[in-house]
Amino acid sequence: MAGQSKKQKLQPRLPRGFADRTPDDIRAVTRMTDAIRAVYERYGFEPVETPFVELTETLGKFLPDLDRPNEGVFSFQDDDEQWLSLRYDLTAPLARYVAENFEALPKPYRSYRFGWVFRNEKPGPGRFRQFMQFDADTVGAPSAAADAEICMMASDTLELLGVKRGDYVIRVNNRKVLDGVMEAIGLAGDEHAATRLTVLRAVDKMDRLGPEGVRLLLGAGRKDESGDFTKGAGLAPEQIEKLLSYVEAGQAADVTGHAAELLAGGHEVIELEGSHHELKLTENADTLKTLRSLFDNALYLEGIGELEQIAELIHAAGYEADRIRIDPSVVRGLEYYTGPVYEAELTFQVTNEKGEPVRFGSVAGGGRYDGLVGRFRSEDVPATGFSIGVSRLASALKALGKLGSEGATGPVVVTVMDRDRMGDYQRMVSELREAGIRAELYLGGSGMKAQLKYADRRNAPCVIIQGSQEAIEGKVQIKDLVEGKRLSETIADNQTWRAERPAQFDADRNTLVQAVRDLLARQTEG
Repeated sequence: MAGQSKKQKLQPRLPRGFADRTPDDIRAVTRMTDAIRAVYERYGFEPVETPFVELTETLGKFLPDLDRPNEGVFSFQDDDEQWLSLRYDLTAPLARYVAENFEALPKPYRSYRFGWVFRNEKPGPGRFRQFMQFDADTVGAPSAAADAEICMMASDTLELLGVKRGDYVIRVNNRKVLDGVMEAIGLAGDEHAATRLTVLRAVDKMDRLGPEGVRLLLGAGRKDESGDFTKGAGLAPEQIEKLLSYVEAGQAADVTGHAAELLAGGHEVIELEGSHHELKLTENADTLKTLRSLFDNALYLEGIGELEQIAELIHAAGYEADRIRIDPSVVRGLEYYTGPVYEAELTFQVTNEKGEPVRFGSVAGGGRYDGLVGRFRSEDVPATGFSIGVSRLASALKALGKLGSEGATGPVVVTVMDRDRMGDYQRMVSELREAGIRAELYLGGSGMKAQLKYADRRNAPCVIIQGSQEAIEGKVQIKDLVEGKRLSETIADNQTWRAERPAQFDADRNTLVQAVRDLLARQTEG
C-alpha cells in the first residue's frame, strides 16, 4: 500500500428542522419569558411542568394534523413495549395531568407551562421540528369570562413586551359559530367532513387572499401567481355568498367608527389592503349585531351569545376593538376546540432580506377545549387556554428592537502572567465572585496577547493583570476593555497605543473588588 488511508472524520451537522441556540439567543428569550411569566402570575396562574415524553395513547386522536391523525409525533417503544411520544404541544399533557390529579387540584385550576414541543413534520423556512411554547390555561371554568380573561391577558402580555397598540390585535371567534354556519349551508354531518375542512382552510386565508381569493377556493379552485392550482371546496354559488357574508361581517360596508370621525374633521382615510389595522373595521358590537342577523340555527346563536358575553366583559374592563376584536374569519385548526377561539396577530410590517414588506401575522393562539380532559373521566371538563409561539414572537420583538441581546456583558477575566502563581489568581477570582461580580480565571495555555483577545471575544468589561513585579508591589493592573474599544477609534498608531496603554490603570491589590465595582458602575452610567 502506498499509505494508510486517513480515518474517516465524522461530519458535524444537525438533523433538519433543529437549531442550536447561542448565549445571546438564550438570554433574549429568557428576558422575554420572564416578562410573560410576570403577566401570567399577575393574573393568578401558577406554574406546572410535565415531562417531554407522554404515553402515545394520551395524545390519542387529538393530534393537531387532521390529514395525518396517526403521524406528526416522534414515537418509540420502551422496554415494556409501550408506545411513547415526545409531546406535540403543552395542552394534551396538561389534560392528562389535571385528570390524574383531579381531586387534589383547586377548581378552576389555573396554570402556565413553558417548554419545548416536538413535531415529526417536514421542516421548512421558519418551520422547526423542535420549538418553544408558553401556555396558560384555566380548567374547570365553563363561563365565557374565562375566555375573556385569557384574551385580556394576551393583550397585556404583548404590551409589556413592547408591542404597542395598533401593532397587534387579539382576534376572537367561536367554533360553535363556524359549525353553525356549516349547518346553515348544508355541510353538517360526517359525510361532509372533508368539505368542511376545505371550507375552513379557505376561510382561514381571508386575511392573505381577500374575499375574491377565498371565493375561488370555496368554488372550483384557485391558481396562484406561480401557476400552481389549488382545488376548491366545490360549493354552489348560493353557499359561497352566504359564507362570504358571514366572513365579511367584521368589516363595514362603508366607513364607520373612528374613520367617520376623521372624515367629519376633514382628514383623509387611507385603507391598508389586507391589514386588520384598517379604520373601516367596525366595533365589536356592530360586528355581533351583523352576525346575529345572518343565521338562526341553535348552535350558531349559542356561539354568538358567547361572543357577546366576551365582548361585554372586555368592554367593561377597558379593552376595545383596537386590542381585542370579534373576527368571524378566525379559524383554529386543532380538532379539540369546542367554543371560543382566539389568535394574537402582529399587524406591523418589517422588511425581509429581499427588501420586501412582510408581516409576522399570528404569534399565539388558543381556545376552549371542553372535551380534552373528559377523555380521562366520565364527564366533560370545561377548559380554555392560550399558547404563545416563543421563537416566532422573539423574532418579531427583535424586528421591533425590543429584544436586543447582542453584546451582553461577559465576565471579568483574570489573566495569568506567572503559571506558578495560579493560587494567587484564583484567589482574585473568588473575591470578585463573592462580591457578586461575574468573573473567570483564564484557563488556557496561551500568552498575554491571546488572553486579551480571548477576553475581548468573551465581551469582558475588563481584565485583571498581575505580573511578578506588581505582586511584589501589592498592585494589579485593570484594563477597561469598553473604554479601550472607544479610544481605539482615535489612536491609529500602534506605537502610541503601546506607550500610552489607554484605559489601563493600577490599583492596590487589597482594593481590587472596589476598583472593579467602580469601573463597572462607570460603564453602566456611560
